[in-house]
Amino acid sequence: MSTKAEIIRELYPEDVFHYAEKLTDGELEVLQHVRQIIENDIRPVVTDHWERGKFPFEAFYKLKEAGIMNSPKLFEGRDDKWKASEMYNAFLYYELSRFDASIATFYTVHGGLGYNTILIGGSEEQKQEFATKIRNFEWQTCFALTEPDHGSDIAGGLGTTAERKGDKWILNGEKRWIGGADTADIVPVFARDVEDGKIKCFIVRKGAPGYKAVPIPNKISLRMVQNGHITLDNVEVPEADRLPNINGFRSVNEIFIHTRADVAHIANGVTAGAFVAALRNTTEREQFDRKLAGFQLVQEKLARMQSNAIAALGYSVRIAELMENGEYEMFNSSLAKMHNSLRMRETVALAREVTGGNGITLETDVARFFADAEAIYTYEGTHEINALLVGREITGIGAFI
Repeated sequence: MSTKAEIIRELYPEDVFHYAEKLTDGELEVLQHVRQIIENDIRPVVTDHWERGKFPFEAFYKLKEAGIMNSPKLFEGRDDKWKASEMYNAFLYYELSRFDASIATFYTVHGGLGYNTILIGGSEEQKQEFATKIRNFEWQTCFALTEPDHGSDIAGGLGTTAERKGDKWILNGEKRWIGGADTADIVPVFARDVEDGKIKCFIVRKGAPGYKAVPIPNKISLRMVQNGHITLDNVEVPEADRLPNINGFRSVNEIFIHTRADVAHIANGVTAGAFVAALRNTTEREQFDRKLAGFQLVQEKLARMQSNAIAALGYSVRIAELMENGEYEMFNSSLAKMHNSLRMRETVALAREVTGGNGITLETDVARFFADAEAIYTYEGTHEINALLVGREITGIGAFI
């Protein structure tokens, strides 16, 4: 029977500083199960779906068999009944994105953005109704904040409106780049109350009259994720489906502290996945009668990729520890997302470089990481927005216009 250390080395050989030893035995067992599902069910179909720009729903939902959000193994000795540990969360994103960024992104929309919106913004009754079904994968959710004309400036620019009439609200406006918007069972929609001007959140249920979501075509990145353009035309939402604890953008930022850290973990996983794919390809392929990995220039690039991977993992692990201890700071999440995304972007380029012409084909895995990294670099706070947040914190001077 393999020891914990042997299991970790098999799962994550690039974790040379042994960060994964911080996982509990139960958490590691769940992640082992996730790996089995990835290799047996998702990997065989991922290239075809990426090429066609379709999401592999049937294969993805096999992950619920591992109990990635609700396995009892994740809650042994925990007081929190809704969320597993932040360390497990970091490694779950690492595991998913180390394989594929679209799979990890779809999950973070559901299990990160959507789920955290319910936990942070919802009443106890709403948590019981919505969060229970989300964590069981009985319902799919998403997160409708970004708009066609407002992305980075959404805090002041959000234009979708909500008008209360009796015991219901009327929503009007548009949202864009909303992952899973066309298939979600419940959609948390952020809209500005026309009466007090505050941003509030409303649960729009599947089939609501006036709700329309159309996938955005012709993408070069995260092709499998069905990012939707949402139109809200006098959509009615009962007051009972308004999340009472979302009152202004400060509440939204509380969600972002969690989810920006999640995307830092995704960038970390993409970095590791690109490195692992490059290492595999260069140790298998020969040129000039020797393995590509036997050339000095290639080894230098592989060493940089390994360095980037373990540095990004260090950021993820540390912010996971801080958050588990109750330190939820936007500075930490923004710093980690900024750093890990930069290292990711460098690493996928190096991986593409060392695999040569083959690196632009999906068969090497490198091409998917290379293309998908561009979306990871931008969403959940662009590099520039995160840099300004960090800069404001360290200088005490706000540079936002």
